[in-house]
Amino acid sequence: MRWSGLRIRDAVTLERHRLHGDSLLLYQAKTGQAVYVPLPAHVVDALVNIPDGPRPNPRYVFWSGNGAAKSVVADWQRAYRRLFELADIRGLDGELKRCHPHMFRDTFAVEMLLAGVPMDQVSILLGHSSVKITERHYAPFVKARQVQLQKSVRNAWKVGEPAGQGPDNHPPKAARPTGKQKGWGLIDNTRRKIRTA
Repeated sequence: MRWSGLRIRDAVTLERHRLHGDSLLLYQAKTGQAVYVPLPAHVVDALVNIPDGPRPNPRYVFWSGNGAAKSVVADWQRAYRRLFELADIRGLDGELKRCHPHMFRDTFAVEMLLAGVPMDQVSILLGHSSVKITERHYAPFVKARQVQLQKSVRNAWKVGEPAGQGPDNHPPKAARPTGKQKGWGLIDNTRRKIRTA
């Protein structure tokens, strides 16, 4: 989930044949095009070397294939709930943080956005039917990405300039009107001066 963006049900019922080298087949798009995501080497190694469970099934990575998929997903959700309790994850305020497996999928999506992957591509990787769904869920991180982009542009201004030269690292400030005139009054007065000159 963390490295592929899979939902917990898709991860729990993952079939072995979907791993192709270092890439995981996420799903078959409506267009018939297969959507793959590359996985880090240590994740591929872990998937390939998972020990057989008490009732191994050569078809699935994490599931015996017995019982309903819904039941096995509920079992995994309980196991994660217990794991999060043992981890004792707390927020900045010291309160116990409410954790759930979907956070791994969220982490995948946010890291893609912050790394500069376009929203439409993240939407495809997540299997959303529309980019609007992705925007709705991850809008705050799109803002964080914008801040990151602005910082990169400001840093680019300084490339090749002598130290201490060039624009500062802040957005340009609007010119302040002098005297008592402000706003439209200042603009109107400036027009009059231009006409009389």
